Amino acid sequence: MNLENNQHKDRLLVSYILCAVGFFGLGGLHRLYNGKIGTGLLWLCTFGLFYIGQTVDLLLIPSMVDEYEHKLRLKAGVSPFGVPLNQAVVASQVHLPTGNQLMIKLIEAAESKGGILTVTQGVKFTGASFAEVEATLNEMYKSGYVKIDNDPNTGAVVYHFHEL
Repeated sequence: MNLENNQHKDRLLVSYILCAVGFFGLGGLHRLYNGKIGTGLLWLCTFGLFYIGQTVDLLLIPSMVDEYEHKLRLKAGVSPFGVPLNQAVVASQVHLPTGNQLMIKLIEAAESKGGILTVTQGVKFTGASFAEVEATLNEMYKSGYVKIDNDPNTGAVVYHFHEL
């Protein structure tokens, strides 16, 4: 993943450098580099669409790079997460949670919180340790009873009880 991140940064840097070259008369090179051939040629012939398009592209370059890399992954048969698209996804093991009291208390806590629960909320509600709550929630995740996500505001790991 670190290699992909470096390649992404390198592509962004090269795109910005090519865009800067456009202000000296060769507009559109950054578009050609990111696979936008038609508009790249238009920018090349019109001095970056009279420098207006070239200036606007300074804001659009990150999305151009993301779109180009997404197309490359699809061409290679890999999803954006690095999973091969031509292989079926099959669970090799099914983990069934044990019917313990902690799990029931966590479900009750999630129900009172609208179906979404953090580990800290689970600890507060049940009185169990962080390790016990997290292990139980992960066991429920493995068996498909909850989904894991991040809170968009705080970034905290949240568990979604989709059946509640």
